[in-house]
Amino acid sequence: MRNPRYSQKQPFHFLIKASFQAFLFIKFSEETNYQYNIKSKMKNSFPLVYSFLAFFFLLLVSVRSNVIQDSCDKAAKADPNINIDFCVASLEQNPKSKTATRTEELVPISIEIATSHATSISCIISKLLENKNLEKFTRSCLEACSELYTEAGSDLQSGGQAFESKDYGTANVDISAALDAPETCEDGFKEKKGLVLPLTKENNHFFQLTAIPLAFITMVQ
Repeated sequence: MRNPRYSQKQPFHFLIKASFQAFLFIKFSEETNYQYNIKSKMKNSFPLVYSFLAFFFLLLVSVRSNVIQDSCDKAAKADPNINIDFCVASLEQNPKSKTATRTEELVPISIEIATSHATSISCIISKLLENKNLEKFTRSCLEACSELYTEAGSDLQSGGQAFESKDYGTANVDISAALDAPETCEDGFKEKKGLVLPLTKENNHFFQLTAIPLAFITMVQ
C-alpha cells in the first residue's frame, strides 16, 4: 500500500511551497534593496542639507552684521559725536543685537546699553565717595553726578517706553534729557582749576551711548 505522504500530489504541493518561499525571498530582497537605496539617498542628501543650513546661517549672520554696520554708519554721518567703531562694538557686545535685522530693533537695545552704563557710572561714583579723604568740592561734584546719572537712567527708561509706544517725540525729549548728564557732570569739576577729572572717560562713553539711540530714532521715525 502506498504511503499517503508520498502520493502523487506531493510534488505539486512541494512546488507550490518552494515557489512561495522563493517569492518571499525575492520580496524580502526587494524591500531590503529599497530600504538600502532610501538610506543611501538619505545619506547622500545629508551633505546637501548641511550645506543649505550653513549657507542660511551665514546669510542670516551677514544680514545681522550689515544692519549694525549700516545703522552705525548712518548714525555717525548724522552726528559727528558718534564714532562708528564705538557704535558697532557697543552693539555687538549685547547678545540681543544678534537677532536684529532692522535699525528699529536696535533702538531698545541701544537704550538698554546706555541705561546699563548709567548704572555702572553710579556704582563707580559710589566707590569714589567711600574715600573719606576726598576734598569737599570733589565730593560735592561726585554727589551731583550721582544724582544726574540716576535721573539719566530714569529718562532713558521712560524714553524707551515712549519709543515702544511709537511716541517718538516723547522718546526724543526724554533721551535728550539723559544726554545732558555727562556734560553737566563734567562741567561741575571744571569749575575748579587744576582738579583732576575722575569721570571723563565714563562721561564721554555715556554721551556717545545716549546719542546712538537718538540717531537711530531719527532714522526710523
